[in-house]
Amino acid sequence: MSEEKKTIVRNLGFGGLMHIPPLRVHHQILRELANSFKLGENKLETGYGSFKIRQKIIGAALGINASGDLFPQKVNYKDLSEDDKQIFRRFQGKTLKNLTDEMMAIAVDNEQGRLMFKRIFILYIQMAFLLPTAINKISPVHLAPIFKMDTITE
Repeated sequence: MSEEKKTIVRNLGFGGLMHIPPLRVHHQILRELANSFKLGENKLETGYGSFKIRQKIIGAALGINASGDLFPQKVNYKDLSEDDKQIFRRFQGKTLKNLTDEMMAIAVDNEQGRLMFKRIFILYIQMAFLLPTAINKISPVHLAPIFKMDTITE
């Protein structure tokens, strides 16, 4: 990521994410971790015992706010303005891979590019860390925050 994009990420309040080293974990270990996680109980069960996984702990590890009701209700397409409908359609059906490619390719040399980078970044963070779903596509729940970019830090 360019320095300009890193500055945007820091200004959004997600600077802590830049300190997470790339995962170089063997696929079998990741699969074992996934199979050991009890979703309904938010527990990771290992041979050493059970570990409760809490939103607050994940937030502290990533250096972001992770308490309270963080995600608004899903977006109702009919209630959006024409400009917002265009943004909604742009991201509809996109995958995490699509977002990654767009985030790295987008130019941030003007205000419109910086705003779109912020939207893409927020969608990426939700799908990758904060609100992952079993389906690897953006859902209306993921889209809600990008229409309130002026209060995204809260």
